[in-house]
Amino acid sequence: MLSRMVGAALLRSATYEEVEHDRSATMQAVLVVILVSVSAGFGGGLLRGEASDVFGLAFGVIGDVLTWVVWALMIWMVGNTFLKTPATRADWGQLARGTGFAQVPGIFDVLASLPGASLLIAVLVGVWVLAAMTVAVRMCFGYISTWGAFFLVLMTLFPAVLIVAIVDAPSIPLGIGRSLFLDCLPPGP
Repeated sequence: MLSRMVGAALLRSATYEEVEHDRSATMQAVLVVILVSVSAGFGGGLLRGEASDVFGLAFGVIGDVLTWVVWALMIWMVGNTFLKTPATRADWGQLARGTGFAQVPGIFDVLASLPGASLLIAVLVGVWVLAAMTVAVRMCFGYISTWGAFFLVLMTLFPAVLIVAIVDAPSIPLGIGRSLFLDCLPPGP
């Protein structure tokens, strides 16, 4: 699993092709998403003492897994209908595995706890995850065009985030929601 994580982080097409075809890698993809979420939880607040309860971290993990599933499902539906090409050949499992491993760069969100670096880390990691998602989608769907894969990833990102934000919104006042991208902002006075 570690070598696959490294390959995914380095945007190696062969790694995404490998996990796409290995049905036993589905649980590994789920574990990658959970590991990334825990890392983001530590970088987003636990190390700064802002979100010290385990319940909040667990809720964040559930939210991040939900975000991954919703985003991957939207990519799969749009890619297999509106943007289908003669070469398109992906089932849900293949796409879930590829996009799960594409979350690997998010492990570096743990560095968001560094003073003054949280926004920069969030932007860099976000761009890296978008690049990894593009490679994963390109390999899973068999797209020839990287730009086509990037367009699919980008056009499904915002609706997926909106859906998860709506689901997550009731938990924020309770102090257990992750408030999505607000974790990268510096604490107030």
